[in-house]
Amino acid sequence: MTGGWQPPLPEMPAPPPVRAWARMTAPRGYEPQWRRLVEAALEQGLGPDALSETGLEPLAAARGWKPATVALYSKVARYGGLGVAQPRTPEPDPPTLDLRELTRVRGEAPEHLRAVAWCAIALGWPGTVGQFRALRRDQVHATNRRLLVSTEDGEWSVPGALTAWHAWESVRNRFPALATSPWVLPALRRGPGVTSHVGGQLSTQALQVTFAKHAVRTATAMRATAAPSHRTAVEELAADYLTLSYDSYRRLALAAGAPPVAPRGAIRALRSISRAARQAG
Repeated sequence: MTGGWQPPLPEMPAPPPVRAWARMTAPRGYEPQWRRLVEAALEQGLGPDALSETGLEPLAAARGWKPATVALYSKVARYGGLGVAQPRTPEPDPPTLDLRELTRVRGEAPEHLRAVAWCAIALGWPGTVGQFRALRRDQVHATNRRLLVSTEDGEWSVPGALTAWHAWESVRNRFPALATSPWVLPALRRGPGVTSHVGGQLSTQALQVTFAKHAVRTATAMRATAAPSHRTAVEELAADYLTLSYDSYRRLALAAGAPPVAPRGAIRALRSISRAARQAG
């Protein structure tokens, strides 16, 4: 066998971006985020290989993504098998925010009251999405002055949530499937899953979407009812609500002094308190 020089093989051309993305599978539990990531990449004509080379900067610039959004989609890309650099998770921005409007009862719609009760409880018991997903009604007890939340990790006193809690309990008791549900935040309609049913346990993804919808609807209601003398302040607060996630809401509650009920986010909240104190002093 003679060992002569062999010319290098030509590089295989990359398949068209649409075909390349179609060959990939969305990471389980992040299907909506994966779909939006693919849509953003296709808008820029980028396939998976090209996106791994450029990172998310072209997508972030084109769509105006904030650092928190870039961090989320970087994680989703990595879960899907793309070698995208992990940006540092940003601190809450702004470090403090008035969250009380999200706990205000504005109507009797079950979806609204469920979200209001969630937000009101989270100001005093800032549990993670997973903790709220698993929170049962028999773990929440109403006294004359406050709610008591009891879990395997301890008992917490939650002031200021009675109005929202009683409004939610009153409405859900009108519907048999909700009245008999053991969950604090039950499903209000049947979802796509085979086992999904009214009164069933919501998924983490469904809860995150629920909070985002509530924040946007609250911002819309605030803008519609703002007095002329308060319009500037309301517009600024509503703009922050439009991009607020539950994770940010929880960190802001912790930064405002709510007692930690889980390790996640507690250290970052303490850093926010220290930073705010330095800026004030």
